Amino acid sequence: MTHPAQPKASHFINGEYVEDTAGTPIPVIYAATGEQIATVYAATPAIVEQALSTAKEAQKAWAKMTGTERGRILRRAADIMRERNHELSVLETYDTGKPLQETLVADATSGADALEYFGGLAGSLTGEHIPMGEDWVYTVREALGLCVGIGAWNYPTQIACWKGAPALACGNSMVFKPSETTPLCALKVAEILHEAGAPAGIYNVIQGMGEVGGALVTDPRVDKVSLTGSVPTGKKVYAAAAEGMKHVTMELGGKSPLIIFDDADIDNAVGGAINGNFYSSGQVCSNGTRVFVQKGIKEKFLARLAERTGNAILGDPMDEATSFGPMVTENQMNIVLGYIEKGKEEGARVVCGGARADMPGYYIQPTVFADVTDDMTIAREEIFGPVMSVLDFDTEEEVIARANDTEFGLSAGVFTNDFSRAHRVIGQLEAGSCFINSYNDAPVEAPFGGVKASGVGRENSKEAIKHFSQVKSVYVRMGDVEAAF
Repeated sequence: MTHPAQPKASHFINGEYVEDTAGTPIPVIYAATGEQIATVYAATPAIVEQALSTAKEAQKAWAKMTGTERGRILRRAADIMRERNHELSVLETYDTGKPLQETLVADATSGADALEYFGGLAGSLTGEHIPMGEDWVYTVREALGLCVGIGAWNYPTQIACWKGAPALACGNSMVFKPSETTPLCALKVAEILHEAGAPAGIYNVIQGMGEVGGALVTDPRVDKVSLTGSVPTGKKVYAAAAEGMKHVTMELGGKSPLIIFDDADIDNAVGGAINGNFYSSGQVCSNGTRVFVQKGIKEKFLARLAERTGNAILGDPMDEATSFGPMVTENQMNIVLGYIEKGKEEGARVVCGGARADMPGYYIQPTVFADVTDDMTIAREEIFGPVMSVLDFDTEEEVIARANDTEFGLSAGVFTNDFSRAHRVIGQLEAGSCFINSYNDAPVEAPFGGVKASGVGRENSKEAIKHFSQVKSVYVRMGDVEAAF
């Protein structure tokens, strides 16, 4: 009998499931047990061609519909996603290993939020009228055309919607390639959009590794590339897209600072540090993995943090009591264990965790290092796992300089009860998505994205509309034309 996670076929193109077993088999491994639960096949050149040509063809009629009509379809898809939240959450857990306790409230729900939000905006996308005396200029907001989305493995449902919803709202079509590690969820997003009334070919999903991504990014028919991934991948994809002068959005990694001043509410600060390091077992790009704690409260903070981290329930992700799941793959687990060893070698103090959990699957204990210094590897490089580095600081000026001393600039957070200090410090941190007395909230209404090496462009909010559309301006002269001769 086939596993319930096995999809009907590997790809969703032109409104239907499509299979081509000539492609490289991609095993889908359940992170909680290490067992193979499904197989999909990487897209062959014929599959890539089918996806791109149908998406290119379908886009023109889609763009001619009114924004309100497109929005209605997106909002209907949001309703279907909410109705099916339980089964979509179970699939997300099979795909990623994230606990059901988390996926039930964070994944398909946030995907539905994006479809609903951009569905609501679609009818409001207008240009402007610019008076020039008796002449005038008007602007029109137009679709870019064919967009490619390349997903990461940590939020497969959410990313498929974060990219698809604004693209479709603006009148574009999309070919989406999920991460080969988590190929299952995006297929359901495509199926639901089609069921909600999106015309065939408007949102397509094909599987594959870097080779398939490369074929999509370099195809001359593609107008826009939106990638979520690591900084090294981002640099490659950005360069390839630049060759064809394509629009890009790059949502890349980070090594974000979370600054806790000695007047902060300790329990809230500990909660923020837990959310910013251990949610999704630490596999979140915006995580606040450098936790700077003012010396006056350092030991009190560490004691409370260790106590609360001890409450994490590692176990079967399908059990809703489980609050901490495995790493997504064995490879990712080994990368993180390597960083933990490096932290020990370089002299950081293990406050809790620091090892693989003694159970099947790819589990690592939630790990906290104290006495971390700025030059340690664990304080410089993105780990993408449940490893928190706690650093000490004395003054505000000092911590701002140290927080900014990184190539990254995705997120930053401040915990303090002095509100003028909160805004003053956030105002000086080089980061795109920031938090005061909170961490890692990502509502669709707020722009999300980084500065420096952490990326270009923004996802979510009205900002995303600018990244999936272009402006045409038209000068209208009412009188005669003057010319030199």
